[in-house]
Amino acid sequence: QFRQNLQDVLASLPAQDDYFLLKWLRARSFDLAKSEAMLRKHIEVRKYMDADNIIAWEPPEVIKKYMSGGMCGYDREGSPIWYDIIGPLDAKGLLFSASKQDLLKNKFRDCEVLRHQCEKQTEKLGKKIEMVMMVYDCEGLGLKHLWKPAVDVYGELLTMFEENFPESLKRLFIVKAPKIFPVAYNLVKHLLSEDTRKKVVVLGSNWKEELQKYIDPSQIPVEYGGTMTDPDGNPKCLSKINYGGDVPTHYYVRDQLAQQYEHAVVVNRGSSHQVEYEILFPGCVLRWQFKSEGGDVGFGVYLKTKAGERQRAGDMTEVYPNQRYNAHMVPEDGSLTCSTPGIYVLRFDNTYSYLHSKKVSYSVEVLLPDTASAQQIQNTADKPSEVALNH
Repeated sequence: QFRQNLQDVLASLPAQDDYFLLKWLRARSFDLAKSEAMLRKHIEVRKYMDADNIIAWEPPEVIKKYMSGGMCGYDREGSPIWYDIIGPLDAKGLLFSASKQDLLKNKFRDCEVLRHQCEKQTEKLGKKIEMVMMVYDCEGLGLKHLWKPAVDVYGELLTMFEENFPESLKRLFIVKAPKIFPVAYNLVKHLLSEDTRKKVVVLGSNWKEELQKYIDPSQIPVEYGGTMTDPDGNPKCLSKINYGGDVPTHYYVRDQLAQQYEHAVVVNRGSSHQVEYEILFPGCVLRWQFKSEGGDVGFGVYLKTKAGERQRAGDMTEVYPNQRYNAHMVPEDGSLTCSTPGIYVLRFDNTYSYLHSKKVSYSVEVLLPDTASAQQIQNTADKPSEVALNH
């Protein structure tokens, strides 16, 4: 009946077999109306992305050079493997240099390349290959990756993948996850379906051996514990995997992104404004962004030494050095991992200005770690093994 309902659009689908149609039914728990709506929306997205010609599309040079990741090798069952390299990815540089539409289109193109690879493998092996294995190298994941506009765009990429390539992920291995990973994961996990979350697996320090249970060493780059190299012997397989890097500023077409701020306050001449946040347990991240009008403004973060009354800056512990920012020219953003619980004070400082008051617009968030993955990173540190994040 599902096929019957879609008679008018079947011809515009990339595949019409039962395997393909079943993906959409499974993604919406076999609710016919919801599955049909999802698939019809996908057809609209395919038209918008010009999906039939997208593999021939050339992304802008800055994306080709600095968007990390790539397809490399096949797992033991013949599924293509995609590597995402998080650490060297310069999200801010990419967003200052490329349009969001091009970044989304580039990711859609990657997904189409993988879908075509699955079709080729199906023909070659004589069995249905319809899922992709993913390896996320999280070494170097840091506070810079938690920049709000970057997380928002990454969220859109994940949503696009979930809505347009359902039932396409076999497993997603997280390797070399640092302590900040649970905070980063918590920011995006609500965008992942229950099914996808169950496939996210954090590997411990023996991740190289674990990967080889699923992938033959000849199909893993030397960089990741296998024996595969580029024809010139490069252990990173640079011809297949892009390792990103900092985007040179000559690619920049903008030096800021339009921001929405939740609060605005006037800081009078010779005075300061304090905002307090209570952090209940270690590992939380304070994330802020602000701009000023009327000149530059000082900013620092402090930890109170006494609960209750307002304290002067000199009586508190400085945890993020106070300095003056030209936030009237370029908005400022930053973040801080809170290693101890307590009352943290974000202080906007105008005490040095005898003449001018400043208007400060700001947003502050407390980012909490995902408890399941935090526990698992702790567990893998104690006893290296694989753990699935099905929470």
